[in-house]
Amino acid sequence: MAKVSISLDAELVVEVMVLAGVGSPQDAVEAVVRDYIARGHRTEARTGLRDEGLREVDAKPQEPQG
Repeated sequence: MAKVSISLDAELVVEVMVLAGVGSPQDAVEAVVRDYIARGHRTEARTGLRDEGLREVDAKPQEPQG
């Protein structure tokens, strides 16, 4: 797996370490990134179903109005 090195504000990392209950900066940042990705997938799952329903409604021919 490829690795990426970045610089972060030490106070931010320490706060994440405390909130996540982990002992290393690496684990703290990985936990935040994994949580962010999981939230994105959950959001896609929820909105994807709703978007599919909207597409079906939009695809139906509309009756003339007026």
